[in-house]
Amino acid sequence: MTGNPGLAAGVGAPPAWAGFRSLRVSRIDHESSSVFSLVLVPADGRPLIAAEPGQFVVLRLRPNPDAPSILRSYSLSDTPSADHYRVSIKQEPNGLGSTYVHTHVRVGDVLDVSAPRGSFTLQPGERPIVLLSAGVGATPILAMLHALAAAGSPRQVWWLYGARSHDEHPFAQESRGLVQMLPHSRSRIWYSRPGSNDRLGREFDVAGHLDIPALEELGVPRDADFYLCGPSAFLHDLKVGLVAWGVAADRVHVEIFGPGESNTPGISATPVRSPHAPEGAAGEGPQVSFARSGLTVRWGEKYQNLLELAEACDVPVRWSCRTGVCHSCESGLISGAVSYGPDPLDPPAAGNVLICCSRPQDDVVIDL
Repeated sequence: MTGNPGLAAGVGAPPAWAGFRSLRVSRIDHESSSVFSLVLVPADGRPLIAAEPGQFVVLRLRPNPDAPSILRSYSLSDTPSADHYRVSIKQEPNGLGSTYVHTHVRVGDVLDVSAPRGSFTLQPGERPIVLLSAGVGATPILAMLHALAAAGSPRQVWWLYGARSHDEHPFAQESRGLVQMLPHSRSRIWYSRPGSNDRLGREFDVAGHLDIPALEELGVPRDADFYLCGPSAFLHDLKVGLVAWGVAADRVHVEIFGPGESNTPGISATPVRSPHAPEGAAGEGPQVSFARSGLTVRWGEKYQNLLELAEACDVPVRWSCRTGVCHSCESGLISGAVSYGPDPLDPPAAGNVLICCSRPQDDVVIDL
């Protein structure tokens, strides 16, 4: 069964492979003071599948040999290709995954990598395209810019980016060159804290922050398709601001790093807690990993389904019917297998899972 992709919003083609493939690090590039890129090639020589611009992959890492592996999702950041993938990672001061990759991974090392996933992808059409990003949020947006430049797109393309300073501005020269390849492009760079050597009109165009008044001043068209990625406050302010500015909500496309928002109808809002292991004794069943939440726990028989386990861990979830009918809970199944009870009215799309009526058959990794 391949499932009914029409029941879940934003479901595209199924993942190119289940679980993880071994990819070798062929190059490591430093993009800014805190962002570095890994170029990954197949360890077995078999070609990859070119991702859709904007998609991400999941890396399975093992910083501690005596502890469970950890999972980290990273956007692909260059031209879609079947011979290599490039992921660009910001080293966070307390980031377990990014620090491990930065300090331990070397050229020649082999990593476990999932197939590209995600519905935050460049949509076809003729409308103008506005690419809005800040910080390391440039990564999936840059892949879109690469794809547009490679195709010689005749569409009007706006590259609008914010950083603190040139020292923290990854892909500066790369993005500038791509913009110049597009016949109908505009670019504007904001620095919120320009360095003493940062020159207005050269490294950056505006001192300050990217916001709605700035878009209005630039004459950005409201009938464009907008693609946003960056820090949570940046995303919230721009998403709300664009709709209030008159942009149709279905033309505002947002990529969120980390868990998404919950959608639990009829349940009163509760304080947001970080994902955590469930209270009480640990289960003895298969490992269940919530990739975006960075959490791995054991399945316990006290749970009726994966949705109940996710709720016990305060992993943000979406649901409506809780009986396998509406597909609101449909999520990516990165690896592993599940059984259903009750059987869903329609199966999920290939590579996905309905968490409201499924239980793990073996270790599973879910895109939540």
